[in-house]
Amino acid sequence: MIVSNLSVLSCRRTNSALCLSAVDGHLEASSSYRTLSPTGHLLVALCLGLIGSLGFLNNLLVLVLFCRYKVLRSPINFLLVNISLSDFLVCLLGTPFSFAASTQGRWLIGHSGCVWYGFANSLLGIVSLISLAVLSYERYCTMMGSTEADATNYRKVAGGVVMSWVYSLIWTLPPLFGWSRYGPEGPGTTCSVDWTTNTANNISYIICLFIFCLIVPFLVIVVCYGKLLHAIKQVSSVNTPMSRKREQRVLLMVITMVIFYLLCWLPYGIMALLATFGGPGLVTVEASIVPSILAKFSTVINPVIYIFMNKQFYRCFRALVKCDKPQRGSSLKSTSKATKIFRPGRHMDNDFTFFVASVGHTVAPNQASPVEEEKVSPSADNAKPVVSLVAHYNG
Repeated sequence: MIVSNLSVLSCRRTNSALCLSAVDGHLEASSSYRTLSPTGHLLVALCLGLIGSLGFLNNLLVLVLFCRYKVLRSPINFLLVNISLSDFLVCLLGTPFSFAASTQGRWLIGHSGCVWYGFANSLLGIVSLISLAVLSYERYCTMMGSTEADATNYRKVAGGVVMSWVYSLIWTLPPLFGWSRYGPEGPGTTCSVDWTTNTANNISYIICLFIFCLIVPFLVIVVCYGKLLHAIKQVSSVNTPMSRKREQRVLLMVITMVIFYLLCWLPYGIMALLATFGGPGLVTVEASIVPSILAKFSTVINPVIYIFMNKQFYRCFRALVKCDKPQRGSSLKSTSKATKIFRPGRHMDNDFTFFVASVGHTVAPNQASPVEEEKVSPSADNAKPVVSLVAHYNG
């Protein structure tokens, strides 16, 4: 039988000695069979301290850059900032409590704090995952859409940001009302969804959480970036060294994002399923704490992959360090109009700048932000226009 977390919290407010004893006993029983050595707790504390510090500083820097430089305030960057905000809040509101608990070898803020910690970290983690999926879908639609992209229109992106938070709330509120619950995990120094209670109530929630909050975002990311990469390869029909090099950089970016997504979140999902469907003791305490640390590591790696590998943010970062204005460049023209693949014109967002040229119709770059352009000469034997693409990767 699963007891609602709200009932437990209300039980605490009654100040009943018998009730509080039962609650504390439940918390202790949930973690008493899972222990780490003092050295193990110290290593976990060191990892959490490093992850929390780096994640806090990286994401805080992203937020400072976004607030400091107006040139970064484009719709696509708004999505990136949403990811950094959720990761920043994890480092601010979650990691310090698990770090303190690891230094002492036990959870320090009681069952109410455990419920709050599990809810807050689940909420912010899912917001980050869904935002990554929304980002990939937005990039795909911007590149492949039939209309010009308006770099000043925040309505669509704002809808994606709101959707990421609402979607996350839909899947993180149910444990507060009895569909599964939040409780201790691993050695009892962190809290999350109850992965071990073998009831239909709990198992059904975990299966839904795994499918809709891990598998679905991953499929969206793979499909969107896969189609985008396929489109780039199709229009990069001129096998020049420059086009091959740029295509390889785009491929490297996509592979990097997918690999780190899987590295951070797939072990945690597998551990949860094994703890749910495996026999008692199948997932050891050491095996359970490693996926949890990897999931928290996403707060450090997300700003590096999506922000600091981006030349637009990098220029502003250098300007911030040198107390100077950012250098002018094509990636800083966030207000430029965009056109899509297979259509004459130009597209610009954080990751690519496309120039498409056809015979008899060559589009000149904006004079304020020159970008090198590759032209294709018409063939004497072919009267049809020849279309080529130059993709400049800003990431």
